[in-house]
Amino acid sequence: MRGATHAKWVACATAAALAATACGGGGDGGGGAGGEVLSSSWGDPQNPLEPANTNEVQGGKVLDMVFRGLKRYDPETGVAEDMLAEQIETTDQQNFTITVKDGWTFSNGEKVTAKSFVDAWNYGAALKNNQRNAYFFSYIQGYDKVHPEKGEQSADTLSGLKVTGERTFTVALAQKWSTFPDTLGYNAYVPLPRAFFDDHDAWLAKPVGNGPYTVQSYTRGSQMSLRKWEEYPGPDKAQNGGVDLKVYTDNNTAYTDLMAGNLDLVDDVPAAQLRNVRSDLGDRYLNTPAGIIQTLAFPYYDRNWGKEGIDKVRKGLSMAIDREQITETIFQRTRTPATDWTSPVLGADGGYKAGLCGDACEYRPDEAKKLIQEGGGLPGGQVRIAYNADTGSHKDWVDAVCNSINNALDNDRACVGNPVGTFADFRKQITENKMTGPFRAGWQMDYPLIQNFLQPLYYTNGSSNDGKWSNAEFDKLVDEANAEDDTAAAVEKFQQAEEVVRDNMAAIPLWYQNGSAGYSERLSDVRLNPFSVPVYDQIKVG
Repeated sequence: MRGATHAKWVACATAAALAATACGGGGDGGGGAGGEVLSSSWGDPQNPLEPANTNEVQGGKVLDMVFRGLKRYDPETGVAEDMLAEQIETTDQQNFTITVKDGWTFSNGEKVTAKSFVDAWNYGAALKNNQRNAYFFSYIQGYDKVHPEKGEQSADTLSGLKVTGERTFTVALAQKWSTFPDTLGYNAYVPLPRAFFDDHDAWLAKPVGNGPYTVQSYTRGSQMSLRKWEEYPGPDKAQNGGVDLKVYTDNNTAYTDLMAGNLDLVDDVPAAQLRNVRSDLGDRYLNTPAGIIQTLAFPYYDRNWGKEGIDKVRKGLSMAIDREQITETIFQRTRTPATDWTSPVLGADGGYKAGLCGDACEYRPDEAKKLIQEGGGLPGGQVRIAYNADTGSHKDWVDAVCNSINNALDNDRACVGNPVGTFADFRKQITENKMTGPFRAGWQMDYPLIQNFLQPLYYTNGSSNDGKWSNAEFDKLVDEANAEDDTAAAVEKFQQAEEVVRDNMAAIPLWYQNGSAGYSERLSDVRLNPFSVPVYDQIKVG
């Protein structure tokens, strides 16, 4: 996102599959009264952009631009605020009556109603639709019928959802969940138009939503073009003419294009450029706290990593990682060594507990070596850390982590990186349970609650529990936390659940990540939200 003063005709740096995209930071330059179009680096999403099927960052960026839900998280504070929700009422924290604001439509002119939400949620929950975010509907009554753990579904709709009027519907949960309304800014809960159901293939080719942008075109491996929706009824209208999301398989190339004046915005400064970025961009470089944590996850479905006593190996590996040195030398302090499994952006009242990991997150090479030996040694004699090689400078830090482990164990081949070409292929291997060793698992919060850092990742069959870890005590504590009426009591119970994660070293916490970005001189009013995503609709061009 850093800008450059060089003329637009400077030759484009070659990014994979960008032949169809014109050189120049401003895309097609159009946009009418809303301003010109800006260009931003991006990566192809793993799945088609069905809201209930998108649980990764690249697809989420687009959904944030194309859709609005009942709630929206404030771009500065992260607080859940009403968007399409006129009112969400409950007397018992289990049964909710939701009223949708009048005057909202989809970009095809169709009115947004209560049924738009209920139909979307029923679709997202149904087993037959194979949506990755189905788990987000699991607390609604009837989920066991539409999405059974075994066998075929016996119902097509959630019994806990009822349309009671054009703009009202009720939600009955299977148990109390006091913070349920605050989760409704997550993209799995957005409404869907009839076009989604009537001609699904056509909708997937060109999604129709109700947000400030519409999808103009998408060529996988090249570019997605979004344009300002002039009739958007919300208060957060786009301040530019649109955004061209350009696919890069190497963020160093994106940075080069930014400096050459061929790209307006890079929302992940590569590690190799962090030493130079302040001198390159000055105040056009952003480095702000974000609700992101990087961890190493493990494939518990693999017999080597799911066996008895292997928890000592995991703890030993954690103690063999010199987080302080890596965050300083590789990331130039744009990362902070993690001491728990959440994020400092939550604050102490929100559930962040500095130091909860204890000595297991401290660099103690002698103890690390001893623990790994007590645990039976490294499975197969070597740790291979899998990561996607196309974005995020992951090779740099994975190599550094392996060097640290190798030094601690006095073995130059104890740990090696295991690169996977693209993010999409990496995620495919993970979701198909094909990992054979630890793999990078960056988590960007869906909503700013401690529950979101724990339940999706570690609850049995959680929506993002990619390693398939399972612990009955953890599940019990999470269920009890969700049932608490008092926020402070709920947070305390979640922290007890997090201690179970710690005691089993379910995943190795590495560091908390700041959002980083750089932008061209063409742009102004550029900022990152607490999720580290650019607030695209407020960026001005020219």
